[in-house]
Amino acid sequence: MTPKTSPSFKDSIPPHVAAPLIERARFAPGDIVRHRMFDFRGVVFDVDPVFANSEEWYEAIPADIRPAKEQPYYHLLAENEDSSYIAYVSQQNLVSDAEHGPVDHPQIDAMFDGMVKGRYRVRSIHRH
Repeated sequence: MTPKTSPSFKDSIPPHVAAPLIERARFAPGDIVRHRMFDFRGVVFDVDPVFANSEEWYEAIPADIRPAKEQPYYHLLAENEDSSYIAYVSQQNLVSDAEHGPVDHPQIDAMFDGMVKGRYRVRSIHRH
């Protein structure tokens, strides 16, 4: 007589389980980036693996240019010709921009400790 074995966890999973495809982050804190469509650039200071802002903020983006939620989103110390501000941008809308030099944002010195090889070094008090 063969002993009965209970089904394994693997046996309880349906043959096809859909899971969102999540891209890996292309940028890290300290990287200098610019927006693909709008005229601003900035320094990444935090990364969300997927969209983590309010639904109201997301719905305010025109539907024809609204990015997918299942991708990294970046918090930037951003600047344009007129002002400095904080921006929240999807990965699909950013490209590297280190070749255009430093970013002139008033909070740079509070979060970063100078530049090395085209990227800002995160101050040790902000590392986690």
